[in-house]
Amino acid sequence: MSSMSIFYFLLLSFRFCDALDSITTTNIINDQESIISNNGTYKLAFFSPRNSTSRYVGIYYNNLPAMQVIWVANRNNPVTDSSGSFQISKDGNLQVLNGQKSILWSSNLALVATNSSKAQLRDSGNLVLLTSNDTIIWQSFDHPSDTILPQMTLIHHKDTGRDSVVRSWKSPSDPSEGRFFLDFGPSALPELFILDNDSRYFRSGPWNGNMFIGIQVNFPDYQSLNIQSDGQGTITAVYSHPVSPMSNYQISYQGTLFQQYWDDSKREWEILFQAPSNECDVYGKCGEFGSCNSRNSPICKCLKGFMPKKKEEWSIGNWSSGCTRTKQLLCGIEGAKEDGFFRLQKMKVPADNNWLQGTDQDTCRSQCLTNCSCSAYAFETGVGCMTWNGKLIDTQEFSASSVDLYLRLAHSEIGNHNKVKIIVGVIVSSGTATLVAIVLVYFYCRRKAEQERKRTLLDILDGTQNLDKFEDLPLFKFGKLVVATNNFQECNKLGQGGFGAVYKGTLENGLEVAIKRLSGTSRQGVEEFMNEVLVISRLQHRNLVKLLGCCVERQERLLVYEYMPNKSLDAFLFDPEKKSILDWKKRFNIIEGICRGLLYLHRDSRLKIIHRDLKASNILLDQNLNPKISDFGMARIFGGDQNQGDTTRVAGTYGYMPPEYAIEGRFSEKSDVFSFGVLLLEIITGKRTQWYDEESSNLLGYVWKQWSEDNVFSLIDPEIAYEGLEAEILKCIHVGLLCVQKYAEDRPDVSSVISMLTALTTAHFRQPKQPGFTRLLRISASTSSQSHHTSSKNELSITNISGR
Repeated sequence: MSSMSIFYFLLLSFRFCDALDSITTTNIINDQESIISNNGTYKLAFFSPRNSTSRYVGIYYNNLPAMQVIWVANRNNPVTDSSGSFQISKDGNLQVLNGQKSILWSSNLALVATNSSKAQLRDSGNLVLLTSNDTIIWQSFDHPSDTILPQMTLIHHKDTGRDSVVRSWKSPSDPSEGRFFLDFGPSALPELFILDNDSRYFRSGPWNGNMFIGIQVNFPDYQSLNIQSDGQGTITAVYSHPVSPMSNYQISYQGTLFQQYWDDSKREWEILFQAPSNECDVYGKCGEFGSCNSRNSPICKCLKGFMPKKKEEWSIGNWSSGCTRTKQLLCGIEGAKEDGFFRLQKMKVPADNNWLQGTDQDTCRSQCLTNCSCSAYAFETGVGCMTWNGKLIDTQEFSASSVDLYLRLAHSEIGNHNKVKIIVGVIVSSGTATLVAIVLVYFYCRRKAEQERKRTLLDILDGTQNLDKFEDLPLFKFGKLVVATNNFQECNKLGQGGFGAVYKGTLENGLEVAIKRLSGTSRQGVEEFMNEVLVISRLQHRNLVKLLGCCVERQERLLVYEYMPNKSLDAFLFDPEKKSILDWKKRFNIIEGICRGLLYLHRDSRLKIIHRDLKASNILLDQNLNPKISDFGMARIFGGDQNQGDTTRVAGTYGYMPPEYAIEGRFSEKSDVFSFGVLLLEIITGKRTQWYDEESSNLLGYVWKQWSEDNVFSLIDPEIAYEGLEAEILKCIHVGLLCVQKYAEDRPDVSSVISMLTALTTAHFRQPKQPGFTRLLRISASTSSQSHHTSSKNELSITNISGR
């Protein structure tokens, strides 16, 4: 080959390489063509979302198992077929054209035409439009879709409005502009909002130079944003410290903001942070002057010195009306005593603060005190002085250290608080003899009551448990429960189970309760009774049924629970007349609630607890159809580093038990995950786990068959098969099948399940393997399993399998 030929070959090769990541006015990207960033991370090409035939020009991660789109050009105007093209027009603009050469999208710049302009997809994922001297005149980073990438800068101008708007997709199959978008709010103090069609949905709290003070997370690297404010209303946010080069922030079509990164070792996306992360994160959940705490039940209460504005609404769990003052402020009234401030610790400060720069804490307090419109103030390092006029909305109580909020109250409210201290001081300093006598009488009565309590508990403990574990549990008198249930009349019976019956009762104070009465005196029943008392008395979560106390007089064993007016999930789900009440929104809320309850049991409570009997009849529904996990008779407590337990007595419910538990007696967190997966598929299909047809012997077999034959839509209960919801429901079926895989190690943990349920797409989901028990399992009552001596100390030793 001549030297001239080699030269032209090399020249063409360099031109070809250059064309891999860019286009010029002489290049056109047709439907099946693409450009790829020089580092191979990003690709720009036409694509169709899942369950859609529309074509869009987008940027997505290259060489991943499933597509993860991070930018869309023509998101509001798709190409309807494969005739589209992406090019630089004669006037120098980027354009998406359809087959008729109509412009569907343009960069809309007023440029002087130049044949040497080019568009380049850079290693950062930024698509830039360049002049002949490589000056950037347009870039996709200035026009984001639903994703923030590393090195991307968002700019917000208070006076001119939003500049860089990150807006969600409309649905998983439609990337057009959805309801939710990010905004930095009206204040010069940086604060991140998620807006729902211009209504506030989430608020981060102000930026203190290091973090948003209204967000509590467990991951130290979640806030890799660098926020700057010029103090005049211009706010700049740069994603400058990513935990991984392949990471991003993304806002889902449901309004959830995620930070996620690609874990190459696991070949899946890991979620570091999400908001909202619980009910209390939803803006204004408890209304004006209400405070939210996700660890309490109910989650809302009024701030000190306030009471519910509409008590009837609050009694049914609708807190939006907020609270009103119990005593009005007397500021500005001549002769009135001066208002004071009550300190609320570890708070998310309210919305819409007045930012007083260059003010110390004492001056901050005095400025609020002298302004009769000022309702509260706070002082935070890195922020300075914040005051609030009028209503206070969107406050939370946090568990970790946060900001102290000083709430303005009438002098009489503060005075009463101080009077308590004075009275205590007087009592302490008064006659020693009287004080000693009171103390002696108190301790004598307490000791006598304690002895009675111990005698009662020892009657049934029989030396099997440590008495100290039951120290704080209220004991009810049997006679009072007889009165509460009208002598356990049949008309008050709520249900019947292997343990006995559950009755509705009304206590002397008017509180409605559910009373579980243990039948007979079998040792198994007592074991389950004490196990339930031990487990649930030490737990508190809004998605777990609350144990109010127990009764252990003579041969009677009773548990007293909060009353759930809508009984259990199965009463709705499998009733042809009632199931229509559970639309998809309610069903998904139930699914999420069960997940949150399980996460608390497995990871977030003081104890690590495996439920072992999760099923539809053990999910109770409150007045708003919110789920609460119940029946902890089969639950087991794990030690801090224990991951698995064994038992020779397998007790549970056929159809919900995983193979390793039913056959070998091994149980772990993944046992509950399997049961949850079955429950999830029941909720979607509206069919019981024991349901079967001619070709499948149970529900899991039926679901797996339809999944394998790509006939998944047939699984959806007709009551929820609405247009536009299919993608989300199919995602839940995918999650359900991952949960019921045959081998425990293949199943996700509960935190991963929650992440998948809130994920925008299933692109990074693993494909499920065949479930366990796709055919009906029959086990002999004499089946036994080998003990590996890793179980907790409340393990039983009866060798059989008892279905419930």
